[in-house]
Amino acid sequence: MHELGLLSAMVKTIEGIAQEEGLERVDRIVLQVGELSGVVPAYLESCYPAAVYKTFMEDTELELEVVPGIARCNLCGREFNAVEADLKCPNCGGEALTACSGTELVIKEIVGC
Repeated sequence: MHELGLLSAMVKTIEGIAQEEGLERVDRIVLQVGELSGVVPAYLESCYPAAVYKTFMEDTELELEVVPGIARCNLCGREFNAVEADLKCPNCGGEALTACSGTELVIKEIVGC
């Protein structure tokens, strides 16, 4: 489970941003997690308390936005949700795909004062 390591790195990044912006506290963070990113949103949620334990973000709310894993078939050109189609083109059955969206793991928003 690499989600804890990812969250720990994000806490350090957010701490730096909060200091740069002069925030005394961070109330909520919003992360965008792509379906094709290799990151499991449920694991992020379960690891979050451990990642923020005894940090300035201990009382910060985590909000996750899941970005659909859209892919384009390299054979026929159709775009579709690759996760829902089990990574196979529903049009031609092709498995050679190019990700169009859903590979990201992004700090979208930091809410604080």
